[in-house]
Amino acid sequence: MAKQVTGQAKFQVPGGQATPAPPVGTSLGKFGVNLGQFVQAFNDRTKEYNGTPIPVIVTVYNDRSFDFITKSPPAASLLKQAAGIAKGSGVPHTNKVATVTRAQCEEIATKKMADLNARSMDQAVLMIEGTARSMGIDVEG
Repeated sequence: MAKQVTGQAKFQVPGGQATPAPPVGTSLGKFGVNLGQFVQAFNDRTKEYNGTPIPVIVTVYNDRSFDFITKSPPAASLLKQAAGIAKGSGVPHTNKVATVTRAQCEEIATKKMADLNARSMDQAVLMIEGTARSMGIDVEG
């Protein structure tokens, strides 16, 4: 007999650094999931991201087992890494905080292509450039 889905939880955790504390504990504790087991599996799968926020979708079944899907890191965090800044601008249209090249935007779009709602690579790059502009990052080239 197939397992029945009890619930689903979505949250972001730094890659390779998950702990049973919030947001993991508060999201999965209500389903009775073994938090240590989830934390170990998540950290093993995302250790190469080392601190970059990773969105995760956890599906919990009626026997308290679970499956999880990790998504690519948010475009904003990848842009901050590429530009070498800690945070975006508070007033993005007047205060520019950094500059990235179109090649860097293409690289980020390649990483995120599976999670983006774009038909082509050019549209994906335009989405990443739009995110950059809304953060106060200039795009060159």
